[in-house]
Amino acid sequence: MSIKESELILNPDGSIYHLNLKPEHIAETIIFVGDQDRVSKVTSHFDSIEFETQKREFKTQTGYYKGKRITVMSTGIGPDNIDIVLNELDALVNIDFKTRKIKDTLTSLNIIRIGTSGSLQKDIDVDSFLISTHALDLNGMLQAYKTDTIRTPDLEAAFTKQTNWHQDKASPIIIKGSADLEKLFQANHIHKGLTATAGGFYGPQGRVLRLAIQDDNLNGKMDAFNHNGIRITNLEMETSAIYGLSSLLGHKAISLNAIIANRAIGTFSKDSNTVITNLITYALNKITDKTD
Repeated sequence: MSIKESELILNPDGSIYHLNLKPEHIAETIIFVGDQDRVSKVTSHFDSIEFETQKREFKTQTGYYKGKRITVMSTGIGPDNIDIVLNELDALVNIDFKTRKIKDTLTSLNIIRIGTSGSLQKDIDVDSFLISTHALDLNGMLQAYKTDTIRTPDLEAAFTKQTNWHQDKASPIIIKGSADLEKLFQANHIHKGLTATAGGFYGPQGRVLRLAIQDDNLNGKMDAFNHNGIRITNLEMETSAIYGLSSLLGHKAISLNAIIANRAIGTFSKDSNTVITNLITYALNKITDKTD
């Protein structure tokens, strides 16, 4: 059955609606960054750039680094943007735009998030790197999809119980990242842990300016969470959506975090740009250690 025009929206030039991309514009290895200005920070290391475009906050450049074709894309902030980006990227490789039908042979993308994050643990210092082994969805976006095949019920039950999770909030979902990509990027100096993904920056992450929040103790509860040695290490706004949708769609994903704040002790990096630059360099060199 063909997908209706109202569901798969294409621009007049044949590109997909939000990302403004055609299938030939993207590589099978894709780096996600939040900030559109960070795209050029990544591609400044490239040997060449063959394509670039931007629509709204979605900026894309595709080029070559040490002979490997890589796409770098800004997603903007939050799980709602990830819903757009991942569904449209998947459509680019797995739906025939002419027939509007799903292809018989599906393509699996390698998706690497390079982002900033705040640590929830005193022993994970600012200016360090962290790989998200799992992602905890606190924002409810994934509840729109059938997620039974990708969830980790034991971890979810432990989190709900230990934090006394409020019944009016979206039920937490915990998803594992790609084991293959985790192995590729791991190193002795890089932390690992469960990354919590909030749906906002202030109240949803426990920040109080003028508005009271539903649970004043939520961050402390997350700090203290531990299930069979798995603890919540950091808090950000994209990883669970990336892991959830990638797993459902058959793509591999990993989230690499530059820790620029420590919420447990209230510190912030004195040179966050250098930390991010170092993580970009590390990631690019690891990517080129492995072929598609």
